[in-house]
Amino acid sequence: MTMLPSQSSEGSAPDASGVEFGRSADDMAVARVGDLVFAMVPAGDGQYLLASAWRASRPLAELKRDDFYSYHGSVEGEAAFRNRMIEQAGHSRELRLLSRQPVRVTCSTPWGPSQGATVYADGIVCHTTAGHGGFRLSDARNAKVHSMLRIDGGWYEEDAAWAIVALTFPDLFTTYERKCADKTIRDSWPDAWETIFSRSLAPAESYERDAQAFAREHAGDWIVTAALRSDRHPGMTEVIATIGGVRGEHAQERRFLVPSDEYAVGGFGFVIDETRHAAYEGLSSFVAWRERTA
Repeated sequence: MTMLPSQSSEGSAPDASGVEFGRSADDMAVARVGDLVFAMVPAGDGQYLLASAWRASRPLAELKRDDFYSYHGSVEGEAAFRNRMIEQAGHSRELRLLSRQPVRVTCSTPWGPSQGATVYADGIVCHTTAGHGGFRLSDARNAKVHSMLRIDGGWYEEDAAWAIVALTFPDLFTTYERKCADKTIRDSWPDAWETIFSRSLAPAESYERDAQAFAREHAGDWIVTAALRSDRHPGMTEVIATIGGVRGEHAQERRFLVPSDEYAVGGFGFVIDETRHAAYEGLSSFVAWRERTA
């Protein structure tokens, strides 16, 4: 699921927020929330990843990057990191008030045999397997899911569909989980979200809506489908593009040279500007293209 990890009730709150902030031995921003520790790990180009470790009991000032092994997406900077940690502390407090019960259940799931389960409420069970997991809703519980989101059989996988369960039964989830679920529904099922909440999503509120708008706006443009630093033109990136970014054996392809310091894919693809990006028909850096034209 797209959630930060849970924590047990062990550990003391060092201050009113429930978070102990500090700097690691290699000068990363770090924080302790109960028996979890988090770090803002540099990822290059001014980007950072949120990483965590469980029961790393040494003082924060002694921790190093190698102590952290779980990752939870990007974080913009120290202010965002602090806010995220305070949110995590609230999430942990709320978890202790919920009645989730770990159980052993012998059953098959769409992702393999269940290796552990947590009962959120009667008829709502979250299963883990060797490689994946998700929720199983009873028939009665599944009938309460909005028809635009309901999955026949009642299995909701952990990557995105878990959010449908949280949206349907919000009292069983923390504030942080409900926030993540709302974003997941907006990004993955915008039509259902708009129907349920009776309003249209604005730009930047839904990844899928923004992708649809991008596709409409650039339906007639050349959009990059593959890119490679040119080994024949220093400082340039050779790209293959198709109209609208369409892929497939029947898609018409063209090659262009784009300055490497300008090339950045962005959220939905790099759009060729034919007034500045030169069409290229020379020897290719793409092995497959060379084989095609040999």
